[in-house]
Amino acid sequence: MMKNRLVLMGVSATLLLGSATAYAEDSVEQAINYRSALMEVMVWNMKQMGAMLKGKKPFEQATFARRARDLNATSHLDILAGFPEDSVDDDSDARDEIWLDWENFTTKLDNMRNKSEALARAAASGETEAVRSSFSELGKACKSCHKAFRK
Repeated sequence: MMKNRLVLMGVSATLLLGSATAYAEDSVEQAINYRSALMEVMVWNMKQMGAMLKGKKPFEQATFARRARDLNATSHLDILAGFPEDSVDDDSDARDEIWLDWENFTTKLDNMRNKSEALARAAASGETEAVRSSFSELGKACKSCHKAFRK
């Protein structure tokens, strides 16, 4: 009877550990998917605005302002939830340096958020030079982070 209990406890522990490992792997995959989706939303909006500023698409102030607001809103979601420790993956564009230099990564994220807010304000004002300048500054903030932390 005691031997059966020990075997049952061992099997139960093995199943629990296996479930926890599978859950952890799913959680990491979900985190990577989450951060990738947020980045895709931001990139899509940047490309749409960039096309308008370059004359590849007609410049529509209301559409540009909406794209700037959407990008700003996305930048203020909990992006860091998509970067838990040990979420390095060969299929991800994230470099290991993110976790090795977390403070610099979060500083660059804060800078991007500030530049995104400035672009949303400029876009709402409709002032062409402010829009161009703010868009350029946001692009520089994005590139700075990508240069340091993206494959």
